[in-house]
Amino acid sequence: MSVAVLDQDAATEARLRAEISACTRLMNMEGVIGYSGHVSARLPDGKRFLIQDFDQSRASVTPESLVICDMDGRLLSGAPGLRPPAEVYIHSEIFKARPDVNSVAHFHHDLTNTFTVVESVSLVPLKNHSVRWRGGIPVHPDPSHVNSPELGRSLATTLGPHHALLIRAHGQVIVAEDVRSILIDSIHFVENGVALYQAAALGRVIPLSEREMDDFERAFKRGAHVKKLWTYYIGRGREAGLVPPAWDRYV
Repeated sequence: MSVAVLDQDAATEARLRAEISACTRLMNMEGVIGYSGHVSARLPDGKRFLIQDFDQSRASVTPESLVICDMDGRLLSGAPGLRPPAEVYIHSEIFKARPDVNSVAHFHHDLTNTFTVVESVSLVPLKNHSVRWRGGIPVHPDPSHVNSPELGRSLATTLGPHHALLIRAHGQVIVAEDVRSILIDSIHFVENGVALYQAAALGRVIPLSEREMDDFERAFKRGAHVKKLWTYYIGRGREAGLVPPAWDRYV
């Protein structure tokens, strides 16, 4: 491998470390990720990924506190004493099953998770940006921690070609093409869950129709939307002191 490629891969890794750290801190600020949960990103070689350490507070994740794992969830590198989260297999097995996915988020938003424990209302697209999940939001039936390759493969099978799933009585998994999109999708996913919960309390829910979703998607520019909202949330993070100036070259 040439020096130029190695340098480019190192630069990409440095950017991804800053993006994951900023994304996690912002998701914590927005009430999406709490004391547990994790964001990962596939590295350029496609054989490894970055993810949070088990013990690091999600409110203060740093680029240096991330670890690198292989696609079997095994720790490859990280600062001394760091270890992958117990549910690293959510990420490794999805990355293996879905070459189109470059970032995965797992979190535990309680209100959104209520849709996995009732029969009367399912989580469906209600807000316009939830058309991202018009193909369905499957519910993984096993509420266990996904702490083995076998459980990870089962979850990846439930996810299938979809962009999100709910784990019954447990949490959520979001997948996307990059870390910036993971932040925006995770926030929209929670927004849709909250809106649906509130609507169901008022009366019969009227989800987006196929025609409404078609009309929205025709005019929607995902790349521009992600860029706009990433800039907005990074700005909020800077104002709150969560995104250090040292990360500016990357985020």
